[in-house]
Amino acid sequence: MDFSPRARIDLNALRHNLALAQQHAPQAGVLAVIKANAYGHGVAQLLPGLDQAQGFAVARCDEALRLRALGVRKPILVMGGAYNAEMISAAAEQGLMLAVHHPWQIELLASLPRKALPRCVLKIDSGMHRLGLLADQFETSLNRLKALNCLGEQPLLMSHMACADDLASGMTEQQWQLISELAQRHSAQISAANSALILSRPEMQGDWVRPGIMLYGASPLIERSGPELGLQPVMTLQAPLLAVKTILKGESVGYGASWIAPEDMPIGVLGIGYGDGYPRHAPAGTPVLLGDSPVPLIGRVSMDMITLDLRSRPQARVGDWATLWGQGLAADRIAAAAGTIAYQLFCNRTERVRLEIHGQG
Repeated sequence: MDFSPRARIDLNALRHNLALAQQHAPQAGVLAVIKANAYGHGVAQLLPGLDQAQGFAVARCDEALRLRALGVRKPILVMGGAYNAEMISAAAEQGLMLAVHHPWQIELLASLPRKALPRCVLKIDSGMHRLGLLADQFETSLNRLKALNCLGEQPLLMSHMACADDLASGMTEQQWQLISELAQRHSAQISAANSALILSRPEMQGDWVRPGIMLYGASPLIERSGPELGLQPVMTLQAPLLAVKTILKGESVGYGASWIAPEDMPIGVLGIGYGDGYPRHAPAGTPVLLGDSPVPLIGRVSMDMITLDLRSRPQARVGDWATLWGQGLAADRIAAAAGTIAYQLFCNRTERVRLEIHGQG
């Protein structure tokens, strides 16, 4: 038996989540967001489950070029754009779409031969104030890109929503109004809907939606879990029990001796830790699924191990597999316990955790 942790990747769940995005935005094209190695799920392994997407979105040029090397021929949007002539030329050669978010990028484009220019997408800062052209830069930027003939048949405007996960926030409406007014004025298409807007704002779908976290089965909305939204977990993170033992009342567990046994009790040591991507700050009481029963984590998370309270599962044995998140235990729940978000849980998976791919047929 291999006693290393594993991440079971369910491509049928991925297909289900993509179909749900398409159902919520039936008039829009879908750019599946697969940046950061598909949120830690393994981009090469996930591609067969995303064949119904109209295209893909990534953060950086190197991610897009890797997709082309893997044989992807669908449209790919590089949301961070390019930062030098070499990147721009590679994007043009590989047929990538580059976001333009600053006037200096337009100056760089203008310095290159027209035949070396890729299609560009205008990235608008509608209020999040990360990357993006400000409203008073838009007209000039649009006209310059038109003159360079790199906007395609119809301009595409993209933006990022700062508070889409919070349905009580009025900022989303303000951002959408700015983007939609610019698009209407210049007969442009819109791409602004992330997972949260796809699932909650049918009036804000635009022409191209960009589902990210929902594809992987976690919730994009505050106080809503993935299962509550009809999403299915794609990654189920599991690890085996390495040891089972009994400790006495008053004895401590783990670094810092921070957890004290309230009685004589069985404990189990699970072969996973922060060196594998499990959150270092997950507190005692964080649930772990052993069989069909949740048992609480006790003591501090170590690099290679965590310890479990087995009083409710005294029949547990070495070699039994436990689920850290995924099928039967939503990643959103673990993220909340650890004071983080499911995005980080997924992205933190390290190469020590082997991938097992299911649903390829």
